[in-house]
Amino acid sequence: MTSGQTILLVDEAATVAFGQQLAKASGGKGVIYLYGDLGAGKTTLCRGVLQQMGHDGAVKSPTYTLVEPYNLVSGQVVYHFDLYRLGDPEELELLGGREYFNQSALCMIEWPERGAGFLPAADLKLTLQYQQGARTVEVLPASQHGQDIAAKLVHDRKVNH
Repeated sequence: MTSGQTILLVDEAATVAFGQQLAKASGGKGVIYLYGDLGAGKTTLCRGVLQQMGHDGAVKSPTYTLVEPYNLVSGQVVYHFDLYRLGDPEELELLGGREYFNQSALCMIEWPERGAGFLPAADLKLTLQYQQGARTVEVLPASQHGQDIAAKLVHDRKVNH
């Protein structure tokens, strides 16, 4: 499945549900790049991931803080990045950006192209787009862990549909 797959998300609830499936498939670890225009559903997808992992509070886009850490009851850590307002990729160094990326955390990064050169390679690249009143998400594995996640997503979608 290295070539990627496109999945239709008919509404916000489907986007949240896909995020929940993504959380299960990822095992709560990895680096996920989120591409898409403003309002495409990137933060909505992150909300689904976090809900599945046990977070019951609000999930907002960290547009001004650049990163929002979530230390979950399970002991898992999720970092939600929004690099839309990043002026220069080197700003990630000043935030201690490299310290966020470790083998035990899940990092979801909106607007990863703005952090080019300072971000670790993605395990999975997701591109959300509007399409005829709904959304699509293209799932593109970029590592072995990403291929494992994508394979689990495909399997789970077949089992649940």
